[in-house]
Amino acid sequence: MVPDDFTGYFAATATAAAALIGLLFVAASLRPETVLGRGAPPAAQAVAGSAFTALINSFFVSLIALIPNTSLGYTASIMALLSLYSTWRLHHELARHEAAVLQIGLALLAYLTQLGVGIDLAIHPHDDSLVYDVAYVLVGSFAVALRRAWSLMQGRHIPADREKT
Repeated sequence: MVPDDFTGYFAATATAAAALIGLLFVAASLRPETVLGRGAPPAAQAVAGSAFTALINSFFVSLIALIPNTSLGYTASIMALLSLYSTWRLHHELARHEAAVLQIGLALLAYLTQLGVGIDLAIHPHDDSLVYDVAYVLVGSFAVALRRAWSLMQGRHIPADREKT
């Protein structure tokens, strides 16, 4: 159960995540051929997908936390598992030099932490300290997403020979 004190926080994070998802679509549409097109490098697709995954995770955890009498533990656990799978799927084929190891590490840390806290919260649904932990994990998830989106906007995913054309 989510304490009433968190209603404003989760409403704000759901709203922020929705707005940032929209902005991510705008960012991808500025360079569609280098981000989402068939000729887009896998690293670019991984950057965009990773940011999208982090924002979707934050959005659904926050949105479902606003539903009265809903177990945040199950939601956090399920979204963490989906986000871990998405992160693995996006990055497993990239060469080590293509993958931003720090970003993958931060994403995995955030989702694994969320999974652990979510399981603990499912077992102990009235432990308010675990809701705080979920809230802080969402802050970390936002940080991962914003860093990825910022690198996308800067064009770091564009190979040097394609950037000049």
